[in-house]
Amino acid sequence: MDERIKVYDEKMTKTFNNLLSEFATIRAGRANPSILNKIRVDYYGTPTPLQQIGNITVPEPRILQIQPWEASMVKAIEKAILTSDIGINPSNDGRIIRLVFPELTEERRKDLVKEVKKKGEAGKVAIRNIRRDANDYLKKLGKTEVSEDEISDLEDAIQKMTDKYIKDIDKATEEKSKEILTV
Repeated sequence: MDERIKVYDEKMTKTFNNLLSEFATIRAGRANPSILNKIRVDYYGTPTPLQQIGNITVPEPRILQIQPWEASMVKAIEKAILTSDIGINPSNDGRIIRLVFPELTEERRKDLVKEVKKKGEAGKVAIRNIRRDANDYLKKLGKTEVSEDEISDLEDAIQKMTDKYIKDIDKATEEKSKEILTV
């Protein structure tokens, strides 16, 4: 790959990976520890990722279990989960916190699929914006030391890159939608 457009491929890759991590936080009816990735717990005055404060396990398909390394952190973890936007009430026995994921209703599944499609669309817009930036860069390059044929070849390469990522986003969106709709 040409060094001049490599940076745009890296940007598109980051955009795609970011979209995949956003998809991972959308729950599909079964317990997935990645739904807790964005939760920060007040650990002695410092917002700390939940994964660094305790052990997260999936003992059953619809239950997440959080066992803090310090028993005194149970209340802080519970508070962080309650103030987050995951919409699940934690229950604790003083040592372990359990999150029970309810079965998703048909309506909620459809809402989640809409959210996935919206995120997928936003990802495609971001990819197209990167393509636009790359093409602007190539136009500036064309005014200086590069031939029109070379610019045309680079534009084709950028378009192929864009098409590949758009196709990947469509595929990932479709897979996540199927996962959500599967009962």
